Amino acid sequence: MKRICLVLTVILLVFTVIGCGAKPTTSGESSLKIGVTGGPHEQVAKKVQELAAEEGLSIELVVFNEYIQPNIQLFEKQLDVNIFQHEPYLIQFNADRNMDLITIAPTVNFPMGIYSNKISSPTELQNGDKVAVPNDATNQARALILLETSGVIKLKEGIGTAATVRDIVDNPKELKIVELEAPMLIRALPDVAVGVINTNFIIEAGMNPVRDSIFIEDKNSPWVNYIVTRPELKEDERIKKLVEVYHSDEVRRFIENTFQGSIVPAF
Repeated sequence: MKRICLVLTVILLVFTVIGCGAKPTTSGESSLKIGVTGGPHEQVAKKVQELAAEEGLSIELVVFNEYIQPNIQLFEKQLDVNIFQHEPYLIQFNADRNMDLITIAPTVNFPMGIYSNKISSPTELQNGDKVAVPNDATNQARALILLETSGVIKLKEGIGTAATVRDIVDNPKELKIVELEAPMLIRALPDVAVGVINTNFIIEAGMNPVRDSIFIEDKNSPWVNYIVTRPELKEDERIKKLVEVYHSDEVRRFIENTFQGSIVPAF
């Protein structure tokens, strides 16, 4: 009888241990997997990662060198959040791919610039010169608007952020618009007169947008970048903590001191 009781006690203890071991861990509740593009977004995210750790939030960063996979992997739940895009790009991406990713909070603004190895002002462009622009819809519209602001082309009235090369209604120097993947634009500079390039790629290449551009967007440009996630994570406490840390005075000072006006806090 004692042996039976002993066996039953051992069995009970085993099940108790297994039961305790089977309880769901809460560690996942204090961690986030965030996709960022290399360069400034990665630099800022590392500062956020450092500060978030002090608040009990562990952040894993996944770095990309293009704009497609960060959204695809977020939608497929391989990421919790991404930080790299402005809202017009996200709206177009959602429409093109039947996704429903949402913005959560603003981060920074990257003024787009016109760059050249050959001239010092857009007014120096010659007849038939090649002008390289991004080939994705929203960044191309942004680039064309910047070219219009610089005075070298005119766009269809009221076209705004829907502009494409087909909406150029006045091109007095018959500039040849070359459409390329955004990360390829810097490499194309030796082969074109000018390229209209996103600031994150410029900084990643070791250049300074304020110093090296021949024409740049006003710092009050509306093309603000956002923290983006899936709808079911909208009220997630981890993401609320992420926003709180990102919008802190420490992160604002880091951005201002590190980038000296070439990237502007949008919060």
